[in-house]
Amino acid sequence: MTNKMSWRYVAAKVATGVLLLAALDASMSASASGPGAGSLTIVESGVLVGGAPDASGVVSYKGIPYAAPPVGPLRWRAPQPVQPWSGVRNAQQYGHTCWQGTAFGPVDNSQASEDCLTLNVWSAAKGPGERRPVMVWLHGGGFQFGTSGDPRWEGASLAKKGVVVVSINYRLGVFGFLARTDLDSEAPGQSSGMYGIEDMIAALRWVKANAVAFGGDPGNVTVFGESAGAHTVGILMASPITGGLFSKAIAESGAFWESPKGVMASHAAALQIGGQLGAASGGPQTLAALRAAPAAQLMADPTEPAYSPSIDGFVLPTDPETRFARGLQRDVPLLEGQNADEGTIFAATSGIPGNSAQDFIAAATTAFGASNIDRFLQLYPAASDAQAQQSQVLLTGDLVIASQTWQMANLHLKTLHAPVYSYYFSQTSAYNPLPIHVSEVPYVFGDLVPNGHGTPGASDVALSDAMSSYWTNFAKTGNPNGAGLPGWPTYTGAGGTVMGLATPLQQQAEVGTARFAFLNSFRTPGNLGFHF
Repeated sequence: MTNKMSWRYVAAKVATGVLLLAALDASMSASASGPGAGSLTIVESGVLVGGAPDASGVVSYKGIPYAAPPVGPLRWRAPQPVQPWSGVRNAQQYGHTCWQGTAFGPVDNSQASEDCLTLNVWSAAKGPGERRPVMVWLHGGGFQFGTSGDPRWEGASLAKKGVVVVSINYRLGVFGFLARTDLDSEAPGQSSGMYGIEDMIAALRWVKANAVAFGGDPGNVTVFGESAGAHTVGILMASPITGGLFSKAIAESGAFWESPKGVMASHAAALQIGGQLGAASGGPQTLAALRAAPAAQLMADPTEPAYSPSIDGFVLPTDPETRFARGLQRDVPLLEGQNADEGTIFAATSGIPGNSAQDFIAAATTAFGASNIDRFLQLYPAASDAQAQQSQVLLTGDLVIASQTWQMANLHLKTLHAPVYSYYFSQTSAYNPLPIHVSEVPYVFGDLVPNGHGTPGASDVALSDAMSSYWTNFAKTGNPNGAGLPGWPTYTGAGGTVMGLATPLQQQAEVGTARFAFLNSFRTPGNLGFHF
């Protein structure tokens, strides 16, 4: 150590000692006057007291702020640094949920607050020197609802398998994705409309700076998410501003945030929607007035359900699919896949007619052209109304989830060098009657919580144990394979072998290849080439 650096080293050690003494004192006081003292750690912003270790030695820290509360003048601004706190911060309860949007129906905002940019950590590491792989979970919910505090993705079971698990909240709906010209003018060189994604990037930067405090390795971070979280994985991989923040990616049922109505909205389209905020309801319309308006008033605005990620020019210079096609995404190992029944929960709101064969065929003819309808009907048959209804659900799932997830895997394989692993989740049981969208998530986390169907059986428990091992193995090495598990082959491209996640676990031929190739054949840069 040089003399020039020695004073910094000594000062840091003294500061750490002072913080630890304060933490221990506060912890002892807490145990004498309230709940158990829990476990202590120090992050950049101060001292945290988390829960006591569970039977497996896993400690949880919840509700940790990773950015300043985006309230008042910080509403609709990029996330700002956390202000350090004095004393010891209690990290034993989840933070507030972010305000939930209504695009997919009624929501409960009774526990919501704009002061919601918090994350949670689970770790069984005994000290900072362990450098365990870190897995950062991005929850789903269409960028309109969801929370890191959902019991289906508690991180303790995954953490038992040798990783540090982090889950985060991020701004949703109008608070996360409002684009306006007056907001653009406040951020020269950047733009508006992607605050929720910027929140996740800020959380990844927090993880890089603080992972060691929880025994994590800041150089071995895996982002993983489902639905909107998986779409975010695609966005983060495609973004030019995420370099060095993660080294592996897992996308469960999602890729590019596309829909039957087209690809991700342009910035111009997002600006047009954002300019209407307040006007339709006769509410506040200037930026100052909008920032002063109560959150509930903004959530009730008729334009609110429309806010979601867009091609802002900063986080995303172009749409993610185009970035992947040009080889501009992060060159990291990718594990991705889909569920067997992705379309059921989206079919009613897809905009694709499905009540009769006649309406279904007419809509498909308009979308794909008369010259392609015979091929379309080979893939999505509609010989009867009942068959058309089944095909409408299948087509919806393909457009909203499966075909773009497949496209991401194939483009990543084609344009870069990192390995790709693909899966197909089709487990059915009394606990999981249909392998619908989201149903694989409790298996990944080992959180087979009550779901209103039945209790988990032995096959569910065994599958969950295997899936959580595959996921944590991938986080450790970039390869899901490990001792005691059926072999998972690397994906070789369209029509290749995937891992069948069901009972029994086994490799299988890819499902849906011809459908996905047909849909993706209509792509032009920045456009799906068809609309319903």
